Amino acid sequence: MRRGWLRRLWALSTGRFGIVVVAAVAATAAVALWWTPFNVRHADVPNRWAPPGWPHLLGADATGRDILSLIMGGARTTVFVAVGAGVVATVLGIALAAVGALSARWVREATAVLVDILIAFPVLLIAMMISAVWGGSLWVVVWSVGIGFGVNIARVTRPELRRVLHSDFVLAGRSAGLTATQNLWRHLLPNVAPVFIVQLSWGMAIAVLAEAGLSYLGFGAPATEPSWGVLLADLQQHITVHPLSVVWPGLAITVTVLGLNLLGDALREATDPTLSRGRDRLHPPRAAIRHVPGVRA
Repeated sequence: MRRGWLRRLWALSTGRFGIVVVAAVAATAAVALWWTPFNVRHADVPNRWAPPGWPHLLGADATGRDILSLIMGGARTTVFVAVGAGVVATVLGIALAAVGALSARWVREATAVLVDILIAFPVLLIAMMISAVWGGSLWVVVWSVGIGFGVNIARVTRPELRRVLHSDFVLAGRSAGLTATQNLWRHLLPNVAPVFIVQLSWGMAIAVLAEAGLSYLGFGAPATEPSWGVLLADLQQHITVHPLSVVWPGLAITVTVLGLNLLGDALREATDPTLSRGRDRLHPPRAAIRHVPGVRA
């Protein structure tokens, strides 16, 4: 990536929002590893449906569990699924893109056909089919979303690798005796990193949404595991009596997915020099306008 992309990312309002949201969710998950206000697995029936206030800041659910503690525990689950799916998607996407860009012609064509076949199956459908065979778990969500979005990353990254493959510096590397693997790590991947990172951030947003949806339907996290989807499904049964309680897990899912999506958009704009130049032409600095003869600032 070019220098200064972090500065350009922070200069964008969407970038700042995305960074703050992702940092807040990650920090909440890290704290929840060691501490939550109440035990997320302990039912306190005398305090069932306690209203928001002290000590239950967001209230309590039908079994008396603290909703804030469940939200914090759900953040831990969300980060685990997002990072796990991101790792799987990264490994699979890079492998398929490299094979599809650097191999012989028949291998490239076979890889393209395989990617097209895999991309035709929705991620949630694959996860539900796997869950029906092996049972619902967070690992099913991680692998299903990781494989599904890894194929998407490969499809987007492969043309970029093919384009960079014919660049002068890659040809110079070949002339200097670099192998295909050395060229891949030294020249090709760094030049497609912006596209890859943007796709990865969107994939992690899909992972968060998929985990919540699958857990809500009973195909994701087990009922004993704190999850925003499981919590939303439990609280929705009492939405007519306690409507405010449903707001908190729904808000957590919405803000997290929105933050990751906006961060992906901001990363695309910050790492693409053509978009940055276009924005500068449309909105020139005021200092530059003042020095243009005949133009009043």
